[in-house]
Amino acid sequence: MRNYAIVTGSYWGFTLTDGALRMLVLLHFYRLGYTPFTLSVLFLLYEAAGIVANLAGGWLAVHFGIPRMLAVGLGLQVAGLLMLSATAPAWSVAASVAWVMVAQGISGVAKDLTKTASKAAIKAVVVDPGDRMFRLVAWFTGSKNAMKGVGFFLGGVLLQATGFQIALWLMAALLGVLFVLVLASLPREFGRAKASRSFKELFAKSRAINLLAAARIFLFGARDVWFVVGLPVFLYGQGWRFAEVALFLALWTIGYGVVQGLAPSVIRRSDDGVSREVPEARLWMAVLAGIPALLAVLQGAGISRPDLVVVAGLGLFGVVFAVMSSLHSYLILAYAGSKKAAEDVGFYYAANAGGRFLGIVLSGLLTQWGGLPACLWGAAAMLGICLCLTFTLPAHATSKPFAA
Repeated sequence: MRNYAIVTGSYWGFTLTDGALRMLVLLHFYRLGYTPFTLSVLFLLYEAAGIVANLAGGWLAVHFGIPRMLAVGLGLQVAGLLMLSATAPAWSVAASVAWVMVAQGISGVAKDLTKTASKAAIKAVVVDPGDRMFRLVAWFTGSKNAMKGVGFFLGGVLLQATGFQIALWLMAALLGVLFVLVLASLPREFGRAKASRSFKELFAKSRAINLLAAARIFLFGARDVWFVVGLPVFLYGQGWRFAEVALFLALWTIGYGVVQGLAPSVIRRSDDGVSREVPEARLWMAVLAGIPALLAVLQGAGISRPDLVVVAGLGLFGVVFAVMSSLHSYLILAYAGSKKAAEDVGFYYAANAGGRFLGIVLSGLLTQWGGLPACLWGAAAMLGICLCLTFTLPAHATSKPFAA
């Protein structure tokens, strides 16, 4: 548990800077006049790199141990921040976009190496699925997202108070301290095991994990399709200031994290870890799928103060989404094998990154095409697919793996 606490604390620090970085990049380049689609392009390599990083990170964490992968992730984030700080307003749009995309790609690799190593630490501490694992997963995921919300607000404040470059330097300094702490405090063998020998073995996961990964693609695509570009641009267009936009996104993410941490208290539990949890996931998913569709209808009805309706509706969306996300994060560990949990987690979060990639692309395109209502309809469609996949998840404790 000491090792788990150190890993979690380090990931909190990383997540704080990651949230601040997202807000810094979005607001800074929107202020420079970049279009919604161009803003989404800035984040594409971040998510695309995450797909590869999750797959490789799971294997590397098993082969080299969790502490080394955590340290590599922290070091890469420092490099990405310093690279991003070298941009200048005098650069052409093409040069700026290319440079920022590469820097964001490095940060994407850093984030997913760090996340995979950190999530695998839970399985290294608690092998068997059950109430203790669910509570650890919920606490870890919820506190991480609450910290990310604080990071969103911090990014807006730093941009206004210190400027783009100095804010990046300050965050790089914080991560440098965490890098030293991880290398000095954690045993090198923590989380090591015999890794898969081939790509076929790495990808041939159980049916349960494959289905859960497919559902995760559409679950997180449905969030990012409105969250990344559509909502901030919509609120700014309604007369909100940058600090107010950043504050709402921060509060939404913090509240989302708090609800994730409380999820075990509202979900019916079972002794085997999945027989009640999977039906609960189906129920919550059905509720979640209807919320963006309702908001899209209301937006098209010509209501007064559409911004307040969106804020209230997405607040409700955040509560239900948080429970679903927490359930998903638990189920991947419940389905995962104990000896190669990092590989299973990495495979699953590669799908998560794929969903965010899809959501970001659609967020820029749909915002430019039809504004926030188009983004909300896109989210509703994705959640409908996710609901169908959730009904295929096995509600029993074991699932035979595919033959390698």
